[in-house]
Amino acid sequence: MAESSSQFELPIVQAMPEQLPSRTTERERLPKWLKREVPKGNANHFTEGLLDELGLETVCDNAKCPNRMECYSQLTATFMILGNVCTRPCGFCAVGRGVPDELEADEPERLAEAAVRLGLKHVVITSVTRDDLPDGGAEHYRQCILAVRDRCDATIEVLTPDFIDNLPALDRVIEAAPEVFNHNTETVPRLYRRVRGPKSRYKWTLGMLGHIKQQDSNIKTKSGLMLGLGETRDEILDVLADLREYQCDFLTLGQYLQPGPGYLGVQRFIPPDEFDELGEIAKQMGFKKVASGPFVRSSYHARDMAE
Repeated sequence: MAESSSQFELPIVQAMPEQLPSRTTERERLPKWLKREVPKGNANHFTEGLLDELGLETVCDNAKCPNRMECYSQLTATFMILGNVCTRPCGFCAVGRGVPDELEADEPERLAEAAVRLGLKHVVITSVTRDDLPDGGAEHYRQCILAVRDRCDATIEVLTPDFIDNLPALDRVIEAAPEVFNHNTETVPRLYRRVRGPKSRYKWTLGMLGHIKQQDSNIKTKSGLMLGLGETRDEILDVLADLREYQCDFLTLGQYLQPGPGYLGVQRFIPPDEFDELGEIAKQMGFKKVASGPFVRSSYHARDMAE
């Protein structure tokens, strides 16, 4: 399929199919460092009950995040707007895909209500990808940011799709001035097409992060990678160098875990000491905040990173 031209005028990186990770039908046995106790208690039930009462989706549930119960027990969650059906067939993500429902006009108000009742000081908003919408859901993001800001004194972090080739949509979210703007790189260029799907482009992701900084230098930019998909150490370091070239402020590095049969298989479980080493290298490269570890995810302890 021919590529559409990028408004950032950056070259397109082609993947090399013979070096891509394969899909598996069974989850590999987890090493000991990926096994831990699941927090229990009334706080979990309160968070789950409130989300259910307000009819809100979270990426915690939909993406089968291993940190879900820990976050719920701390009365926090990552809100997922624009529905729970994605239009992109990413090979790593457990969120459902297909034809999404219509947008819910009152979702911003319900999200703000949850933020107030949970007492959140840092609100993280993410979404499915909505290629079916002309603006990819950018105006809905803006409305959610404004609704939260109107109801509570919290910093706001967005983790958005790529709004591929749609700078006006990206600018619409930037205009709402979230304190942190996160867009995940996810993996290295060689694996991009298989991991993120045929529409995503590595250079667009980099250009997007750079564009945010150009439009509003006060916004902190953030990105993250999943490790264990077959990438090499040199490829990881090259991506980190690229992110710093585009002035990315915050970085997350975590272990990819196969969410179920039919998804991309884990090629390697990275030991904690390697995550520690990569985290130290990232700090030396100039990232202002770094979270690196097997259980780290895009919004894991996001408030601590934003402070």
